[in-house]
Amino acid sequence: MTGGNAELEEDHAGEPAVEAPDTRGESTLDDTGGSDPNEGHRKSRSLSPAATVARLRARLMRQFRLVEMPIDLPRSGLTYRIWQPAAIDPLLDAAAEDPEENLPYWATTWPSGMALADVVLAWRDRFEGRRVLELGCGLGITATAVLAAGARLVVTDYAREALLLCRLNTLQNVGRAAPALPLNWRSPQPALLRAAGAPFPEVLAADVLYEARDVEPLLDLIEHVVAPGGTLWLAEPGRLTAQHFLQAAAGRGWHDDSLHHAGPWTTLGDAGVVVHIHRLHRGEEE
Repeated sequence: MTGGNAELEEDHAGEPAVEAPDTRGESTLDDTGGSDPNEGHRKSRSLSPAATVARLRARLMRQFRLVEMPIDLPRSGLTYRIWQPAAIDPLLDAAAEDPEENLPYWATTWPSGMALADVVLAWRDRFEGRRVLELGCGLGITATAVLAAGARLVVTDYAREALLLCRLNTLQNVGRAAPALPLNWRSPQPALLRAAGAPFPEVLAADVLYEARDVEPLLDLIEHVVAPGGTLWLAEPGRLTAQHFLQAAAGRGWHDDSLHHAGPWTTLGDAGVVVHIHRLHRGEEE
């Protein structure tokens, strides 16, 4: 996660654009090869979505081969065309050299992202016009639905590649992109939390709890990013780590109203997966 100060402004498409934080000495991301995570977002205002998609795809294909996959949302009946890495093994090899051992969970589609996208579209009246933060945007399936619902979205992920793929896929499917903030919640810096602006009434996270070491940092993070009366929408397929998170959240006063989504999923190996969508809140929801 990077530091600095930033403010939100509206761009020509109506979504907020984050003014670039001061990232001297730190590594961030854009879609043009520079060091500012939102420079490409601002530059792309003069380009059509199709032109920006072509530039993003070309940049990403210099890093790894991409494939385009049709992803069906079972309840809404929509199909998104999602670009993703063609092979996971090279990314796993690269992760072996990462001192934090961050595995490339972002590089594939998961039922939780599809389920949360379906729920957002079913509740679009709630999300339309609202400020929304997504933690761990991955390939951008949920982000695509949030933008389609008319929300003012900010996306985060620890992986720079995920932020680019999310922008690529949202632009391709809905013609809009959300501003991006690189975020590692194991070591969040207050300056970048301030860059996102005031806490959000809606915070989304789809299948982000794979490892026990993430439970406490995520609990601490939501204290800062979920507004009073706001909601954390957590989608998860029954992982034990998520159960530990939910138990710890209950101990901190979070109340859980849950929904269930059983698919069917179009991704191989996911038949029978049931996704639990938890609406975590304190007191009365807005």
